[in-house]
Amino acid sequence: MMIFTDFVFYTLAAILLFASIRVITTRNPVHAALHLVLAFFTAAGIWLLLEAEFLAIALVLVYVGAVMVLFLFVVMMLDINIDKLREGFWEYLPMAGTIGLLMAVEMVMVLAGKSTGGKYFSAGRALVHSADYSNTTELGRVLYTDYLLPFELASVVLLVAIVAAIVLTLRDRKESKSMNPADQVLVKKADRLRIVKMDAVVEVAPVEMQNLEEKS
Repeated sequence: MMIFTDFVFYTLAAILLFASIRVITTRNPVHAALHLVLAFFTAAGIWLLLEAEFLAIALVLVYVGAVMVLFLFVVMMLDINIDKLREGFWEYLPMAGTIGLLMAVEMVMVLAGKSTGGKYFSAGRALVHSADYSNTTELGRVLYTDYLLPFELASVVLLVAIVAAIVLTLRDRKESKSMNPADQVLVKKADRLRIVKMDAVVEVAPVEMQNLEEKS
């Protein structure tokens, strides 16, 4: 008999699969970003079922609240040529399908393995924790003890990606309008402001102009 948590899990899993498929199949990039937000929300719900409240809140606050909102604003402000981005899509489809199939096989092998399946899925029930249990503490303990080296490597990779993005953005290009902050600080008032003396011009109303013409 299916219990309530199973029903919630399968519902969230179905929504997550639908949103994930729509992210890569929809033609509008704004709709794709919105479906990705929906996928993040449903993934956070599944983590809540796994008693990983910290990961669920971090996913909602960091990815949905910051990253996806920024990405959505950038997509909406940029004038993206969708037709040009779709050129050559079918040429990469065989390679993408092969990589996707390999990833699916690896996921099935991991979930069906003894190390994962026997430890987490064979009991068929949720673990009972003490009153002072904190999943945040347990996550930090495992992250900074057993997985300290992969965590530091991931941080180095992210740092390299940030530096590379900054370098690519600030590189000298013909169409770029970059400014030197040092030159901006050293600029004087005379370099930007020039006072030009001009004769005063008096505008005459059309009625007054007609009266002057009649008098003349």
